Amino acid sequence: MDYTTTVGSSEHQKEALDFIDFLNAAPSPFHCVHEASLRLEKNGFQKLSERDEWNLKRNGKYYFTRNGSSIVAFVVGGAYEAGKGGFSIVGAHTDSPCLKVKPVSKKESVGYLEVGVQLYGGGLWHTWFDRDLGIAGRVMVEHEDGSYRHTLVNVKKPIMRVPSLAIHLDGSANDAFKFNRETHMLPILATTAKATLNATKKEKSSWGPNQTQKHHPALIHILAETMKVEPYQICDFELCLYDTQPATLGGVYDEFIYSSRLDNQGMSYCSLMSLIKSTEHPHSIENDTNIRLISLFDNEEIGSTSAHGANSNLLPSTMERIIGSTINGNSPPKNEKIAFEQAVHRSFLVSADMAHAVHPNYVEKYEDNHRPAMHKGTVIKINANQRYATTAPTSLVLREIANQRDIPIQEFVVRNDSSCGSTIGPMLSAKLGIRTIDVGNPQLSMHSIRETSGADDVKNGVDLLKAFFELFPSVDARIQVD
Repeated sequence: MDYTTTVGSSEHQKEALDFIDFLNAAPSPFHCVHEASLRLEKNGFQKLSERDEWNLKRNGKYYFTRNGSSIVAFVVGGAYEAGKGGFSIVGAHTDSPCLKVKPVSKKESVGYLEVGVQLYGGGLWHTWFDRDLGIAGRVMVEHEDGSYRHTLVNVKKPIMRVPSLAIHLDGSANDAFKFNRETHMLPILATTAKATLNATKKEKSSWGPNQTQKHHPALIHILAETMKVEPYQICDFELCLYDTQPATLGGVYDEFIYSSRLDNQGMSYCSLMSLIKSTEHPHSIENDTNIRLISLFDNEEIGSTSAHGANSNLLPSTMERIIGSTINGNSPPKNEKIAFEQAVHRSFLVSADMAHAVHPNYVEKYEDNHRPAMHKGTVIKINANQRYATTAPTSLVLREIANQRDIPIQEFVVRNDSSCGSTIGPMLSAKLGIRTIDVGNPQLSMHSIRETSGADDVKNGVDLLKAFFELFPSVDARIQVD
């Protein structure tokens, strides 16, 4: 699809357009992981399972998923040895604030069919009013052989909308738009009149649940139609609503990206593509003494405490599994615990989560000397209270890497009279005792249903993380702290 309005295409714009394709293919964390898996397999990565024993090879490329909403990919350096090498890690997250369908969503009011939703994360919820909403996620589908399969669904048609109240009925709306999150944010699916006219005969089946007792038949039927299954095969699901307006380039010079889910599919994309591009040439990993690894977690927007979030065992257990695996037929070290501890102290984590660009209409909200701009590079995020995990040594590592490749970077600090968000960085740094830096590409309208970022910053972010994978061991060898 052509998203451009200007003639010609630079390398920066090509990367931005590829990112836009990624965004439009990933309306949910499950789709984000699926799209990442496709790209990894296209580039020679072999799928593993956490249930199986791993037999790895130097220069080998691998990945696995957990829950279908988190993904880990790694490359074994050609010169890696357990007990002597470490991990070069980039962590990001696949989830974004959204509306999720409730377990029992069937609601009806004054002739309208409505869908009960839960608010996921800390969204700018007023931006969800009057948007054309589709629905996407995963469905557990029962098959005739008795098996149940995780199946993706994406209803791209705008089947729902949360309507606002007319200004004539609320004259104060332009002064302070107030709404009840439970009663005023119910999406309309249909009118009862049309639902009655279009009702289908009740299915008769000796197997499969009847989800129409908990959800409107119209919703169940459009899900079944989209997946090409029967309604009674739908056993359960995790579905989120999303804005059907596609991501696109914008601005008179096509310099912006307008989209949902920039936080944090923006840095998920940069993490993924940097790993892939760092391995495009075989010689690029032959002399690497480290494991290059990305981990894209789910549930960051709600605190990361889940079996597939950053506060789980996902990253530590992956590192332990790699150290304890046979590599090129060589047995793992005799004392895997000591080997793990040694590896941690030779490792480095880049926590990659989108950052705040300076807003031209709210300049007073930003600290005078820390106002990140679009197109001027990825942002290093710093906070004295450790809401970000950046330290002087970790900042130095990334600055030196950027300097060697002439890649632009910026800094961000919040004002003392402002609250500060956080990331997976401090959590993983504390859990593992690993050196960590927090970074992200700058954007506007974070957590809105429609966010804005810079087109050039996509390539800036990919280039920086690619340089990190390629240069970290050599730069780290020159830095002495403990």
